[in-house]
Amino acid sequence: MNHRYLTEEHQILRESFRKFLKKEAEPHFDEWEKNRLIPREFWTKLGEQGFLCPAVDEKYGGMNADFGYSVVITEELERIGTSLVGVGLHNDIVVPYIESYGNDEQKARWLPKCVTGEYITAIAMTEPGAGSDLANIKTTAVRDGDHYIINGEKTFITNGIHSDLIILACKTDTSVQPGYKGISLIAVERDTPGFKRGKKLEKVGQWGQDTAELIFEDAKVPVSNLLGEEGKGFYYMMNKLQQERLIVTIEAIVSAEEMLALTIDYVKSRKAFGKSISQFQNTQFKIAEMATEIQIGRTFIDDLIVNHMEGKEVVNQVSMAKWWTTDMAKRVATECMQLHGGYGYMEEYPIARRYRDIPVLAIYAGTNEIMKQIIAKNLEL
Repeated sequence: MNHRYLTEEHQILRESFRKFLKKEAEPHFDEWEKNRLIPREFWTKLGEQGFLCPAVDEKYGGMNADFGYSVVITEELERIGTSLVGVGLHNDIVVPYIESYGNDEQKARWLPKCVTGEYITAIAMTEPGAGSDLANIKTTAVRDGDHYIINGEKTFITNGIHSDLIILACKTDTSVQPGYKGISLIAVERDTPGFKRGKKLEKVGQWGQDTAELIFEDAKVPVSNLLGEEGKGFYYMMNKLQQERLIVTIEAIVSAEEMLALTIDYVKSRKAFGKSISQFQNTQFKIAEMATEIQIGRTFIDDLIVNHMEGKEVVNQVSMAKWWTTDMAKRVATECMQLHGGYGYMEEYPIARRYRDIPVLAIYAGTNEIMKQIIAKNLEL
């Protein structure tokens, strides 16, 4: 793979990280999926080797690395399996909130632990009654002296079981209209009184990734845990969604590339009617169509990565890439399973796991329907 934005240092990182995953993740991945949890020891090893939060400033233990490092890490994690998405969430979605909106004291308190893996992070936006509709979240944080008293529930929270530090979207002012103006971001730590985890959620796919409900019943959080300013939370989230959706898009294209590679190997080795099924015209056409779409997607995404690294606003284009690439990956999963025949439906074949894991990418980080609404709005429709 020769992305034009990657330097020799990025390639060295890829080789090192790939070697690490081959030893520390690949042999254990089936067991993690069976246990429905990736062990904390894996996170600790990631931290020890410098694979967590590469963008964090050196004074907090990071490498002050560019987004290319995140791309490499995201790609290599996805090649092992989509259940590792929690690492990318920690590195490139949650921790950047602390970097961008945290004060010096908050950064010094939390970032070093995020880099070492002592702290695993999560972001809690989604509620049982509010998914993509962030403006209508119901969780409240009421000021009481030097603390906020938080009440509400969050669901579908990635890293929900393991998380030690949760960036919580909540209403600090329920009187203002429109509602999004009253949203703030508050960091909630593991041992907070009144905070508890609900059940670990059983999902169709991504079995190894811990996803949970979070419950706040008069949870008492210091006012010093407020990220940035009160009432600015919605704007902060909007500012960070470009990178979040770009990460999801990268995961989708890599998964599609992996599914295609698996299927090409399979159709070459599988025999039917006296010849390999790769020799049938239908197989060749299907493979050719998928290879073309994946290449188109990869070219678009690489261009977006360059623009994002240069600090350009590409919200509209990322919205396009997010819906199109995740929808395309779902089609690839279906076609690849079909080309595997009955064996594609067997859990021992990796295509079955990919088929289970890919659909939710079209749902989280904003549903694909929301992506199309964003595009339509930017087209002044």
